[in-house]
Amino acid sequence: MVAPPLTRRMTIEEFERMIALAENADRSFELIDGEMVEKMPTEEHGSIIGNLLAQLVLFMKQHKLGIVTTDARHRVTEDKHNDFRPDISYVSYARKNEIVRKGVVPLMPDLAVEVKSPDDSAVLMRKKAAYYVENGSRLVWLIFPLKRVVEVYTADGDLRILNDSDRLDGADVLPGFVMPVREVFEV
Repeated sequence: MVAPPLTRRMTIEEFERMIALAENADRSFELIDGEMVEKMPTEEHGSIIGNLLAQLVLFMKQHKLGIVTTDARHRVTEDKHNDFRPDISYVSYARKNEIVRKGVVPLMPDLAVEVKSPDDSAVLMRKKAAYYVENGSRLVWLIFPLKRVVEVYTADGDLRILNDSDRLDGADVLPGFVMPVREVFEV
């Protein structure tokens, strides 16, 4: 019996060429362990991002701690097989004070937020959370709309699971930021 051929992982260079193609101009991709994955957000997904983003932007305007973005690409320079697009990311001015105008942010965000779309698996989302934390993120929020749950991962390895009756906070990454979890899911 002949073993099936091994699947070769896509490199960052190949990924960059693929996303630059004209037919991919209006599409959103990530590179996860060498596999190109298309992000397929929904209206609910966008509503949740809007709820979080509105609060985070107000908080940033008041405290001027860093840069909050949606859908920005982040990559660890040494990693040739991963290029992530968190739904929301925050990078403190202490780590970088200039906004990237073209290309990828060359580090993982201090805060990465991922909202589960129907096609996302919880396993992949948790794998991404682990990657973020292992590569410099200090806080990760995984949002699960159907369960109305937020999983909070911290750099010290803690995991908290929050529901509608809890409050989401920025811990030491965004000191003073607090938002009721139920408001994350409001339509």
